[in-house]
Amino acid sequence: MTSSIPALGTRTAEDGSALQAVLLDMDGTLVDTEDFWWQAEREIFAELGHSLHEGHREVVVGGPMSRSAGYLIEATGAGITLPELSVRLNDRFEELVGRGVPLMPGAARLLAELAAHEVPAALVSASHRRIIDRVLTSVGAEHFALTLAGDELERTKPHPDPYLLAAEKLGADPARCVVVEDTATGVASAEAAGCRVVAVPSIVPIEPARGRTVVSSLEEVDLPFLRGLITGMR
Repeated sequence: MTSSIPALGTRTAEDGSALQAVLLDMDGTLVDTEDFWWQAEREIFAELGHSLHEGHREVVVGGPMSRSAGYLIEATGAGITLPELSVRLNDRFEELVGRGVPLMPGAARLLAELAAHEVPAALVSASHRRIIDRVLTSVGAEHFALTLAGDELERTKPHPDPYLLAAEKLGADPARCVVVEDTATGVASAEAAGCRVVAVPSIVPIEPARGRTVVSSLEEVDLPFLRGLITGMR
């Protein structure tokens, strides 16, 4: 899903900041859906005669459907194929989010601030397009110049492809983009693409590192904060 995208080139913000775009993950970052995915996984595997535990959750969080579902089949020995399981998980998740999706604290304010200052934002998710479009009814598609889904790419997170493509489509230099992520998988993807990263861990802790800033909530993130990551002030 794409709306009109401003040509960026080497344009900088009015205050001289070099921030060109903000690229945001969806599940667990902007919307509180990680529990929904876990509920869907637990329910489906219970129907298959298997019980999932928290150790499984720590492995699958933030991963693309193919990796997460494949791991769960292997770990449990469930008699289901990967394509069949993917369909069932997406169907159950879509059913759950159809009842409404809560935004993470600070998400609505941050998206509104980016829009008010005309900073292009992209939604970059490992979730399938059908799921993204359903969640966007809660988040607001108008906040994004671009959205990318995991099933629209040959390689998704943790490969750099999603963030490289998002930057390219926005006409931005990845080094002048800030990515906001909640999982190690997403952080790895963003860092491999050469982006600055703000990590807001949801399930599994993430350690600070060079080029990576860890915060406890999006309530700590605003436009001056993001610009400072590019200019070197933070």
